Amino acid sequence: MSLKVRQLTVLREFIPFGFTAEEADGEVSEASTSSIAPEKYQYHLFGPEVTRETPPDPLSASIDLSSDASAASSSEFGEHEVFVRGNRIIWSMGNRIYKRFTADSAVLMVCWCRMDSISEPVLCALQVDCLSFYTAQGDVFCTPLPYYVASIWPSKIGLLIQKAADVNRAASTSSPPLHGRDISRPNKEHKLRHLKPPVKDDPAMVSSLLVLRHPLEEPQATYFEERGKLCLMKDFEEKIIWTSDQIPLMASCNKGKHQYSLWQAVVIGSSSAVPADKCLHHFVFRRIWQGKNHSPASKVFLATDIDAMPVLYFLFSEQKMLLGIRLCTDEANEEGAIDIKPLTTWSVPAVDASPVLVTRPRVRTGALPFSDVVILSTENHLYLYSGKQCLCRYTLPAGLGKDFATHGLQPSRGDLKIIGVKDSVEGRINLACNNGQVFRCALRKYPFSSLVNDCITAMAEGLQNSYYTHFLSFLWGDSSSSYLADSDSHPDQEWESFSSEISKICNEHVHPPLKRDNPMHFLKEKTAWDFLLGSRFHAQYRKQSSASLLSILADSEPISGVYNDNCLREQGFEDRSYHLRFVEMLNSLHALYESLKLNILRKKDVEHLASLLCTISIYLRETKYVDYYYRDFPEILIELRIDPPPNFDDKFTLACSDPPSVFCWLETSLKKGCISVSNPNNIPTLICKSKSPVLGWARKVLSFFSLLLGAEKNGASISSGVNCEIANGSARSREEIVVLAMVAENFSRQYLDLLPVGVSLPLRHALDICRDSPPLDWPAAAYVLVGREDLARAKLRKEHGSQSSADLASLSVPYMLHLQPVTVPSSSSEHTWLEVSNSEDPDSLYRNVEDGMEHIFNSSTQLRFGHDLRLNEVRRLLCSSRPVAIQMSINPSASDQEVQQQKLWNLAQRTTALPFGRGAFTLSTTYTLLTEALGIPKLVLAGRLPAQQNATVNLDPNIRNISDLCSWPEFHNGVAAGLRLAPFQGNMLRSWIQYNKPEEPSFTHAGLLFALGLHGHLKVLATTDAYRYLSEEHDVTSAGLLLGLAASNRGTMDPEISKTLNVHIPSRQPEIELPTLLQVAALMGIGLLFEGSAHPLTMKMLLGEIGRRSSGENVLEWEGYAVAAGSALGLVALGQGTNAFSFANSFVDQLLLYIGTKGFYTEKYAKRTIPTNEQIRNSGPIIDGKQVNFYVTAPGATIALALIFLKTESEEIAKRLYIPTTHFDLQYVRPDFIMLRIIARSLIMWNRVQPSREWVESQVPEFIRVVISKSQNDSFNREECEIEDVCQAYVNIITGACISLGLKYAGTKNGDVQELLYNYAIYFLNEMKHVNTSNNFLLPMGLLQQVDRGTLESSVHLITLSLSVVMAGSGHLQTFRLLRYLRSRSSAEGHMNYGLQMAVSLATGFLFLGGGMQTFSSNNSAVAALLITLYPRLPSGPNDNRCHLQAFRHFYVIAAESRWIQTVDVDTGLPVYCPLEVTVQETDFYRETTYCEVTPCILPERSVLKSVQVCGPRYWTQFIELEPEDKAWWKSGDKSDPFNDGVLYIKRKVGSCPYADDPVGCQSLLSRAMHKVSGSSYSTIGIGNNPEDSSFKVDQLVSTFSADPSLIAFAKLCCNSLDHSCDPTFKEFCLQVLYECVSKDRPALLQVYLFLYTMIEAMWEQVKNRILVVHDSLFISNLKVALAYGEALLSGRLSCTNGGGIIQPTFIESLRRRIEDILTSSEGIQESFLIYLSKQRWPSDTNRVNAVLLAWYLLWYSIPSPSVVNSALERIPKGKSDGLSMVPLLRLFLPITHQNGIVAIDKFRVSLQR
Repeated sequence: MSLKVRQLTVLREFIPFGFTAEEADGEVSEASTSSIAPEKYQYHLFGPEVTRETPPDPLSASIDLSSDASAASSSEFGEHEVFVRGNRIIWSMGNRIYKRFTADSAVLMVCWCRMDSISEPVLCALQVDCLSFYTAQGDVFCTPLPYYVASIWPSKIGLLIQKAADVNRAASTSSPPLHGRDISRPNKEHKLRHLKPPVKDDPAMVSSLLVLRHPLEEPQATYFEERGKLCLMKDFEEKIIWTSDQIPLMASCNKGKHQYSLWQAVVIGSSSAVPADKCLHHFVFRRIWQGKNHSPASKVFLATDIDAMPVLYFLFSEQKMLLGIRLCTDEANEEGAIDIKPLTTWSVPAVDASPVLVTRPRVRTGALPFSDVVILSTENHLYLYSGKQCLCRYTLPAGLGKDFATHGLQPSRGDLKIIGVKDSVEGRINLACNNGQVFRCALRKYPFSSLVNDCITAMAEGLQNSYYTHFLSFLWGDSSSSYLADSDSHPDQEWESFSSEISKICNEHVHPPLKRDNPMHFLKEKTAWDFLLGSRFHAQYRKQSSASLLSILADSEPISGVYNDNCLREQGFEDRSYHLRFVEMLNSLHALYESLKLNILRKKDVEHLASLLCTISIYLRETKYVDYYYRDFPEILIELRIDPPPNFDDKFTLACSDPPSVFCWLETSLKKGCISVSNPNNIPTLICKSKSPVLGWARKVLSFFSLLLGAEKNGASISSGVNCEIANGSARSREEIVVLAMVAENFSRQYLDLLPVGVSLPLRHALDICRDSPPLDWPAAAYVLVGREDLARAKLRKEHGSQSSADLASLSVPYMLHLQPVTVPSSSSEHTWLEVSNSEDPDSLYRNVEDGMEHIFNSSTQLRFGHDLRLNEVRRLLCSSRPVAIQMSINPSASDQEVQQQKLWNLAQRTTALPFGRGAFTLSTTYTLLTEALGIPKLVLAGRLPAQQNATVNLDPNIRNISDLCSWPEFHNGVAAGLRLAPFQGNMLRSWIQYNKPEEPSFTHAGLLFALGLHGHLKVLATTDAYRYLSEEHDVTSAGLLLGLAASNRGTMDPEISKTLNVHIPSRQPEIELPTLLQVAALMGIGLLFEGSAHPLTMKMLLGEIGRRSSGENVLEWEGYAVAAGSALGLVALGQGTNAFSFANSFVDQLLLYIGTKGFYTEKYAKRTIPTNEQIRNSGPIIDGKQVNFYVTAPGATIALALIFLKTESEEIAKRLYIPTTHFDLQYVRPDFIMLRIIARSLIMWNRVQPSREWVESQVPEFIRVVISKSQNDSFNREECEIEDVCQAYVNIITGACISLGLKYAGTKNGDVQELLYNYAIYFLNEMKHVNTSNNFLLPMGLLQQVDRGTLESSVHLITLSLSVVMAGSGHLQTFRLLRYLRSRSSAEGHMNYGLQMAVSLATGFLFLGGGMQTFSSNNSAVAALLITLYPRLPSGPNDNRCHLQAFRHFYVIAAESRWIQTVDVDTGLPVYCPLEVTVQETDFYRETTYCEVTPCILPERSVLKSVQVCGPRYWTQFIELEPEDKAWWKSGDKSDPFNDGVLYIKRKVGSCPYADDPVGCQSLLSRAMHKVSGSSYSTIGIGNNPEDSSFKVDQLVSTFSADPSLIAFAKLCCNSLDHSCDPTFKEFCLQVLYECVSKDRPALLQVYLFLYTMIEAMWEQVKNRILVVHDSLFISNLKVALAYGEALLSGRLSCTNGGGIIQPTFIESLRRRIEDILTSSEGIQESFLIYLSKQRWPSDTNRVNAVLLAWYLLWYSIPSPSVVNSALERIPKGKSDGLSMVPLLRLFLPITHQNGIVAIDKFRVSLQR
């Protein structure tokens, strides 16, 4: 067969658009490419899919929404170009510039590459000393290169970096990178003399090939597999010449060995072959092919064979040969990797070649598109190849340059010859001619008609390769098929040409001429060479030569430019063979026909295909097929007008089988179940193929029905014959299995709308069944399928962090786009809050002053505290950046100024304590950009005089030392600013910390470092950074750094940090004298660093430090040193008990010696009264032999013992913490030590702490209770007993018990504890000043007479602080009022003490911890941190660190947990109220309890939380089941967090209003409102006679309850009362349908109801008026499937929802009756039916209506073809059936025929007998 010649379509003369862009910029550009040296510029053309963010949908080929859907993308304006000159990169699209990039130095090479964690491709630019990366969003990354790089290559595993051997070595690649996305670089190496030589110890420095997975990562070395071992890739002679980013392949050339290799890239984990410390993943290349050739390969590219297998081509220009290597890919292994193996090789004479998309462009084989090859032969002829098959030859138009002058082309001189092919993009190429011009030409890219493309693809799948090859030769070799040569042909024209070509082939080969002696006359004779190539010897020789890796030429097979004659001869091409092959074509196209019938948008294509199939069936004498297509489209008989060909001989007669029918299979499966389907042959064989892309649509639908109806699954295959994948996830029912299958097959909800209505009903039913409570381990796409976008967004957030709305949009259907959250910076109410908060300040001058709390007001806090102004009040109370108001007289005198200064000084004491509370209040509530400095609010100690027009008053420095007042408060101010930062999703940048570092050391930055350490951010600091801070010798900065480093690395025992801390401990470095501040910080840092480790040496060292005198000069800080050492010791052995040390007795005895308990103290060193400073100074060493200063060591030792035995229930240790039981013992124990012992005993005996007054009073010894009760009598002799000692002990015991309650019930909001602590606080407060509050406690009165006011004040504030710990994050109003009262007292009442104000500030911050989003935990670490924070010795001034370092007061951050949960409406993206059922597990004190919370709220601890369920009638149910674990709450960003960082997405049911809009539920009466609308006629919808009432619109009502646009649009167009143009009956029906869809939240059913209603009305209109309304019968099959769905519900084959199916069963039954009535009342249908059975003839051309009605009748009653009916009638015995009904017998012969059809056939039988 000779090749046909086709003309190319010349688009334009090609000049890179970069030249045009440069000219527009005013730069000089050459006019043509011929005058420009290649070294001066680079350019590359590529398609839009290269830079596409997401890959195209694999279903796009089978469900195109338009027949010319891809026309736009294939136009020349869809081409992209990257132009590089110097350091400038221009990215253009068509004829416009899209992006410009400017590098720092000249760009040597660029390529596109996809990298990890970046959704879009990255433009990689190689420069002399670095790699630059540019994204379409504008992000720029730069990676320095410490070695010499020869080239860069994109690959499937990342960017490959080819290193050069040395500086003087030139590039070994003689050609530019040949990958489709690469841009050539000059053939020149650039010397990088300023770079350091490589380090051989680093594999990345030694390896010759590196992989870069992400621009911010380090390149990693590569390995190659040799003899089962992994070896480092370090052969610099092995140069890359091609890579692929679609499949993991790489081609390389070794010039020294003249060897070419093909490698497969594999990413494996750590193995023993490579040291584990090199990398977590190893990038290994496996050699899969190797060959030798002395010529360099000028081009390498990837295409596909005719059977869609990948083929790798090597072009050897010197030898003028194109070598093809056919590859075999296997993606079915368990690991998911692609196994690639070379199969065969062949060669074609060629000068140049390039891959193009021509024959089957929209078909993809895995990751590869189906691509052909354009080859330029040695005679400068251009050929189109598909695999080995040459299809046609292309030529340039004659007279090019004259006829195309209108296109702007220059006229040519002489004959043009093509000398080069390059820059192929889809179906367009650049042709270089011998005159120097380059033309942009378009091949026949592909059939723009999707139907033609699908037919060709189906034939390629169904026909044998040899016959499909022959078919292509006819299709492309026929010059009359003009649509293949015209690049601008219309889809309809293409289909007509294609169908005529098929008819021509049928007419020529199916029925050949009578005289045809030699059907192979057109074939040439076989030569000896042809015989040799076809022999078995040659086949065996090829296998051996391929295995031994011989020369490429010896292993190649020459392919001529025409079709291989031997292949045709082997097939025979006899008439019968042709007949069999055309039967295969019929079956393939019929499978496509059945698949397209399942897509309502392809109905026109189905009609065209039915006409072609009917023609083929007539030629093949397949009468059943002809009848089948006539039934679907009765007008085919009228419009086709084809006379049947002559009869076949007997040898061509085939057994005519029933055509497979997908609709019949679906109907039968619904009626009888998938297991008992009587005719499994109704599924076309081709549909069962799992790899068929065109028929994948039908395969997926059939697989879903099979799984839904009980088919068994074995691997990927189903018992029904089709294949299907199932996504990961649990499935408890068949419906859930179907959902997972739809996810695995990428079948989203929008595809359900493409299915016929009847087919979609069972699938929608399955989704509706799973909607209420789907499993929790489903993928996000599964939740979107079932309409649970709330669960889908939660899943996405858990997997990918804060996910953009585009992710959910990609999973949603078009009419569900309203589900995307409304992206707004803040709600309108937030602005109102800010206005309210600012309006409180009468002076507008300070409204814009930053106070560090302006961000606290948002939509979430509005829901929590929006009903009052408590947050505004908290902000006002904790604001320290504004001058405080001083109430003075209007006319001040001289004495008033002194009063002003005194008041201002007292207020300054309170102001300096405010950062404590502000840090807790704003804990983890805001984020900051790492490119911006952190704003720190000012600490203003000035005052203002409201009576004097807000005049500002400053502290007089001559009276007070202001610097001492501001030092440590500035530290706490920095801590508060740092604590408000929320934890970052990734690591904080080290550069950001350095960026915020001031030029001079400051207290503020020291506090910031400490705060960042508490958040764990100081892990990013290097050792050198810590050294720089410490070298500044700023004590507070050093202390903050040491504590921050230890807190960031808590429990890690990091050796570097341990060394840094030990340097500052005197016992470790006695020769270094350091301030006590640093020593204390280092000791506590040791405790944090070794927390829970029970490290013996560390414990021994800390035990000695408790009794060691500090090396500092200030002896007053010795107690603080001992407390820090004891706290650190307790942290190291936290909760370990006796397991913490092997020498338990001696260790405990030493601690008890420090405490001075009974049996260890002596009268000399144990005094009752608190010693003075002079007494401490003269008391000698803290420990010297047996002399111990208990005043210093007891607090630290008590804390250490309490933490070591925390929650151990050790009665022995608790008893040894002796509480005085007699007045004599009381004289030897300080009252505040008794408080510490009470706390320690409670922490040890954790389970015995009870929230009752009885437990608190039981801590008081009996003799104290007796004395206190007697003291209430007037007759009590106070001189007999020192009542003051007893009362002091009583107050401290009660206070210690209250603190213990606060520690145990921290963050629980326990009502009993709250009431108990509140009453005790009021009780002590009443002792100082009567407070008008109800208190049912009958406690002793008159304590103020026996106890000093300071002790009572301290007790009140400590109890209140404990109360806030219990109610942390709750914002409890009663507690808040108490705190406001304590803050508002005047200085005369003793409230201006700094320590007391610090307690009030902390308590206020705790009560609103984290803006109400944080609370405290009660695990061991949290209890220890809270104990250190609440240490019951309050400072006397801002700089008082004697007994307790003030920085330790911020340790509450360690105990804080974000157990906050808020519900977000997934439809709007806004927080909403929602009731939750919270279940806590059973404990020793209470049973399993379930209680209700309204979000936003705080959940219980993880150790007791068992389940959380969304309840209530307004939102869809969610159930989160948990396993209670004694662990801390999930950290931010933890993917295992079931609450997604405190955000629970919920979905509101249609018909309900949010609780904020309708708290009671009176507005959610949708059923009553819609019943009023749906139950009234359209003319009486108006309410009363008022015209304004009559303007009621249904769409307004629907929009109140649903945001679904489809429901609103339907109500507006079809249901509004003002529109009187519609039929009243139809409008009434629309109202009822609208009510059904709205009330049950099923908007997709609108399409179902409307289709069914309109089709029935159209049928009745056609029967009544005899007007052809519906031309086909496809809807009949659709309706039968819908009715079968109703039967499946009644029979129980499908599970029923609470209300039955998703569609009303009465409506389905009414459809059946209505259709039967229509068919019964049709005139002439019985007559047409009798003629059809008797004469096998359809109604005439003039009676089209009868033909359509007959088709309806036959399909509805499932009447088989006349041959089947006659065969059944022949089986009835003659003579015996006269006058008898044969309906039962016919029922047996025709089992699928309806009863009415059987009766009609029986009547026909009777008529024949007459």
